[in-house]
Amino acid sequence: MTINFDAMLAEVKTDVLRWRRHIHAHPELSFQEHKTADYIAQQLESFGGLVLTRLTPNSVVADLQGAHPGPRYALRADIDALPIQEENDEPFCSTVPGVMHACGHDAHTAMLLGAAKVLTQCQSALHGSVRFIFQHAEELPPGGAQELVESGVLDGVEKIFGLHVMPNSPTGEVGLKEGVFCASTDNFDITITGKGGHGSMPHLCIDPVVIGAEVVTALQNVVARRIDPLQVPVLTIATFQTGESYNVIPERVKLAGTLRTHHSGVREQVPQLMEQIIAGITAAHGAQYEIHWTRGYVNGDNHPDACAIARQVIVKTLGAGALREVSEPLFGGEDFSSYQQKVPGCFLFIGSGNEKIGATYGVHNPRFRLDEEALQIGVKLHVGFIQQLLMNDA
Repeated sequence: MTINFDAMLAEVKTDVLRWRRHIHAHPELSFQEHKTADYIAQQLESFGGLVLTRLTPNSVVADLQGAHPGPRYALRADIDALPIQEENDEPFCSTVPGVMHACGHDAHTAMLLGAAKVLTQCQSALHGSVRFIFQHAEELPPGGAQELVESGVLDGVEKIFGLHVMPNSPTGEVGLKEGVFCASTDNFDITITGKGGHGSMPHLCIDPVVIGAEVVTALQNVVARRIDPLQVPVLTIATFQTGESYNVIPERVKLAGTLRTHHSGVREQVPQLMEQIIAGITAAHGAQYEIHWTRGYVNGDNHPDACAIARQVIVKTLGAGALREVSEPLFGGEDFSSYQQKVPGCFLFIGSGNEKIGATYGVHNPRFRLDEEALQIGVKLHVGFIQQLLMNDA
């Protein structure tokens, strides 16, 4: 049986564009994606041939069972938006004040919908099954992926594949990093309590501002002097909050920041080193401290077997010139890693940058936009994975 994929991909192109623009105009924050999930389910139901499951009210899982027996593979897209006020002037800009699809999840969703529409037309040629995962809450730990994994979304799945648009790379380029490709993401809150008083009498106080400043400086030594330079993490103090008066030494200061690591051992080691430093400095000044950690995502790790499949698909679908082997992992986080804790997977970066149309701003920027020509590349890759794995190169 010969299937004309080019014709089907061309036919779905307008739909993908329409879906992406609708979702972009109606963004919803993490764990609140009810209308988005309902919209996705409506589109999937219109394709026919899919069995839909709502493991949570704000996510959608669709199964396509092939005509022939075989393994099950999963394709995933994230669907949530960010608390950002959009500053673009496109006709389909966000209609929700303070909420924007500034990380391309609208595009990811549209790409996977396009692939689902194409592949439902190939059911008779499938030797196995496909699970399409439209996942909520990638942006907010503990994340939607872990919730779906705990609900059994990967039961029977052999491998999983995912994509992310990348405006820092030109449209037409696909980045692949074998092994660790992104960092674990943990956040911390530190409270240092001293003894407040009048600014003219510091000798009668225990000044938490000075102590906090010392802590911020000392914590830089964790990265610079306590960790193997070949495994160095990122440790950032992002906020320093305290009093509001010129002549009042405050009672306490609050620090907050993030830890990003590519190595699980370092992820466990750094909090212990931080606590030693904070405890020592505060004790030396007669102050007290509290530190609270919010564990985020584990580091993402692209499996060699899944990467080998992805390379073949990229070259076959887009040509050898499209593949960019990435040498260093990112320090950003991605909860696709929760799936990779269970089954082998590969996560790719789809170039979506184009200076001619102003698609140059990075993700999480209020002026983020993408080159919509990248949408078809994502659809082609999703379809290509299944063509390679379940269709005997139909």
